Amino acid sequence: MTIRQTLRASLLGIALIMFSAPGPALAQSSQSIAGNLSEEDFAKLRADIENDTLAPMANADTYNVTVVVFSDYQCPYCRKIHPEIQSLIDGDSAVRVVYRDWPLFGEGSREAARLAIASTFQGKHEEMNRALMSIPGKLTPDKIQNVAVKAGVNWFRLQSDMEAHEPEINALLAKNSLQAALLGLNGTPGILIGPYLIPGAVDRATLQAAVKSVRESSAQ
Repeated sequence: MTIRQTLRASLLGIALIMFSAPGPALAQSSQSIAGNLSEEDFAKLRADIENDTLAPMANADTYNVTVVVFSDYQCPYCRKIHPEIQSLIDGDSAVRVVYRDWPLFGEGSREAARLAIASTFQGKHEEMNRALMSIPGKLTPDKIQNVAVKAGVNWFRLQSDMEAHEPEINALLAKNSLQAALLGLNGTPGILIGPYLIPGAVDRATLQAAVKSVRESSAQ
């Protein structure tokens, strides 16, 4: 079954793109390559986006709703929405967040993304993610190392893990970029909550409203 329609809805004044029954609809974008996805193919894409074993996650054991975040550590709007996402998961242990790093702002962004993914191997992604999002302005190697060490990340192990897992990390970043294009995203941040795609920075209330809508739909 091919895509039948695109519905645009307003959720707390924010334009959301909803993939609606009987078939999913995708963001209309000149960069989108998803126009001919069948319902089955879209379901597979969404499952792949939500469940990659290498992608960093929060609340992975207690969730009933998944929030996927496509972001860049040098993106000012990603820095703006970071505390809203953190507040959401701090207040709702049944929300799982999947972090899909999509570095678009140059080498500093790519290095930060690689290090963030590598931090999962020592169980420090939450600390590394917070630290990287706290850096003002342009990322530099010295800034990254300083905030990582202050956050309690073992810097020498981080370097070792990044080198040891370089092929996997690079493959994940390439996959993240492809999946963002399949969703029709034009930039960061991009938030996927169940069937809702939210392009851009929004507040916690909007995120909560989308989570609530997904739960209500699941309960029907």
